[in-house]
Amino acid sequence: MSDAAGPGSAHRATVAVIGGGIAGLAAAWELSGGAAGPGPGTPAVVVLEAGDRLGGKLRSESFEGRRLDSGPDGFLGRRPEAVALCREIGLDESLRPIGASGAAVWARGRRRPLPDGLALGIPTKFWPLVRSGILGFGGNVRVLLDVIAPRPDSRGPLGDRAIGPLVARKLGRRVVDTMVDPMIGGIHAGSVADMSAAAVFPVLLAASKQGSFMRSLRRAMAAPPPVATAPPEDPDESAGPAEPEPDTAATEPAPAFYAVEGGFATLVEQLEKVLGDRDVELRCSSAVQVLQRAGHGPRRWELSLEEGSLEADGIVLAVPPQPAAELLDDHDEEAAGLLRSIDQASVVLVTFAFDADAVPEDLFGTGLLVPPGSKRPPADDGDTEFLITACTLLSAKWPHLALPGESLVRASAGRMGDERIAELDDMALQARMVEELGLLLGIEAEPRAVRVTRWPGAFPQYRVNHLLRVAGIEAGVRRLPAMTIAGSAYRGVGIPACIGSGREAARELLGVLAPDGGEAGSGR
Repeated sequence: MSDAAGPGSAHRATVAVIGGGIAGLAAAWELSGGAAGPGPGTPAVVVLEAGDRLGGKLRSESFEGRRLDSGPDGFLGRRPEAVALCREIGLDESLRPIGASGAAVWARGRRRPLPDGLALGIPTKFWPLVRSGILGFGGNVRVLLDVIAPRPDSRGPLGDRAIGPLVARKLGRRVVDTMVDPMIGGIHAGSVADMSAAAVFPVLLAASKQGSFMRSLRRAMAAPPPVATAPPEDPDESAGPAEPEPDTAATEPAPAFYAVEGGFATLVEQLEKVLGDRDVELRCSSAVQVLQRAGHGPRRWELSLEEGSLEADGIVLAVPPQPAAELLDDHDEEAAGLLRSIDQASVVLVTFAFDADAVPEDLFGTGLLVPPGSKRPPADDGDTEFLITACTLLSAKWPHLALPGESLVRASAGRMGDERIAELDDMALQARMVEELGLLLGIEAEPRAVRVTRWPGAFPQYRVNHLLRVAGIEAGVRRLPAMTIAGSAYRGVGIPACIGSGREAARELLGVLAPDGGEAGSGR
């Protein structure tokens, strides 16, 4: 890449995108011109990925005659960022809508369909909840109090609260343990006991102030919130969709969830192609070892790589919190410390191919949620709790994956604080999950094929006051010259949120690098 457009021309900026996951690739797309395409002021862009492939958690692998996602398998269709990017890069014809709706939960010893009127596992209607049989008599009576004698909020005007205690005060502990924690906690591989309402589901904060919690939440969900405050979708989508936002438009509502034909590797491959056509340099196995201020010339940054060094005018930092902290240690200790305070949970996904007649026909919707602490018959090691946190009926959820005579089932396990998956090797994990699928879904047969995918430290934890922590990180980064951050650790864990994060970081950086980019007054 040349730094200038020709002899005597003005200096052409170079931007380094550190991290080649979907946030970094989306940033590179926006930096290189986005939907409008490159222009006279478009910078040279270099994407630096430490691993041997691009895409981060978007990975697809051959499995039993089709390419199957081994990370996220879908994204929320009613957030615009992912759909818009697919259309801009020519993948709109590859989008596949979800083929089933609803899910079940393991409650009171068996599978029970989740009722209508849920908002991310939180009931907004009383009678559908009663008819579901999920809570039992005592739990239903406690929820009824919210209808006839709402419990006032005594906490005052707090900026954030933990989701679990907030909902428990309004609707009872059984709702949290049986429905909310399996849904919202499962999305983030964490616990709602200390999960930030402001970061994950901010509408809860307003709903908690207004009489009946269920009625207030139902009214709030009647109009979709702005994209910036929409709840993130499940990165794994492992047990079916969260309750979709009501569609108030007169047109045909968009599908709640989409997958991509050929897996999300198709999205990554298409991004590689279109970015390459724009002369974006894509480097894998290229870890940034040291980040330092450039000491001469117009460049602001010097990046030390194993293969040499690179100078850049601006940086988009799109890596997980821990490597981001290491790169920022010498530049802003406060931002680095806040990044290190974001814990990451590990999960494992195990995909099974069964003979079609081995999977019971009465299974409901897209899958099954398993609440933490759900009891199972004691195993040989004395473990009395299910390891599986969710099961996905992939063939039902995504009809384009179905093949004659075969059913695909995926089991998920792992949460913050639950280290059991790390203690089992792949063979032991597979055996344990086959046994539990028999108990949970009634599948008694051995699978035709199995694929185990481990994602260590892949799920950032959004604890109470997470957005204050993020604001501190962003403020620290803004004190540095021409640097922005992006990724799942900040303002949303799903694919659309990560795409939006990358593109917004790119737009902010372009504004700084522009000749009239307003560096004055920004600390830059």
